[in-house]
Amino acid sequence: MDEQPHILVVDDDRRLRQLLQSYLSENGFRVSVAASAAEARSQLDGLIFDLVVLDIMMPGESGLKLTEALRQANNLVPILMLSALADTGDRIDGLSAGSDDYLAKPFEPRELLLRIQNLLRRVEPAARAPLDVRFGSFTFSGQRGELRKDGELVRITTREREFLRLLAARAGTPVSRGELAQPGAEDSARSVDVQINRLRQKIEADPSNPLFLQTVRGAGYVLHVD
Repeated sequence: MDEQPHILVVDDDRRLRQLLQSYLSENGFRVSVAASAAEARSQLDGLIFDLVVLDIMMPGESGLKLTEALRQANNLVPILMLSALADTGDRIDGLSAGSDDYLAKPFEPRELLLRIQNLLRRVEPAARAPLDVRFGSFTFSGQRGELRKDGELVRITTREREFLRLLAARAGTPVSRGELAQPGAEDSARSVDVQINRLRQKIEADPSNPLFLQTVRGAGYVLHVD
């Protein structure tokens, strides 16, 4: 049991909490539940979770605010947001707050399960990433998720951190757009290209002619390290 991924389900709807706890348990996960952001904070302070399934609309502190607070505290636990708000703007708000994926209610349980599995697969390379990789004047810590230039911390987004972890874990080997893409995201290949270009702006002297983060035609992107 201890080797099964541990998921925290946070939702003020008691019936949905129970349904998700039962369904995810039946599919091989350990599941804890919380009815509010405050209750979730208490559990996150005392336990390490592999993933959080988090409702946005809750009384008191919203899921958005909790996500923002966790990211500001450098808590990188993967977060899958659930919301009855399905507009593109609402999805963007959720992702901008630092969530890793967004699923609109009502949803098919099977889709939720697949998204959770995809997120957990994306996290696995981070655990195998070297403690530090160096490229030029930059150092990236796979364990801490920190990018530094000449020892000075460089601000990166959650998605940029995920990209670097995946690329660092397979340094010198191309990583495909599909592996880098946000699960379920629209226009995912284009989104990956945009994120890569933004990351190049931070690590390349000439982003149009990159030395470290290069494109491999037909294969994806590769990070060249020292």
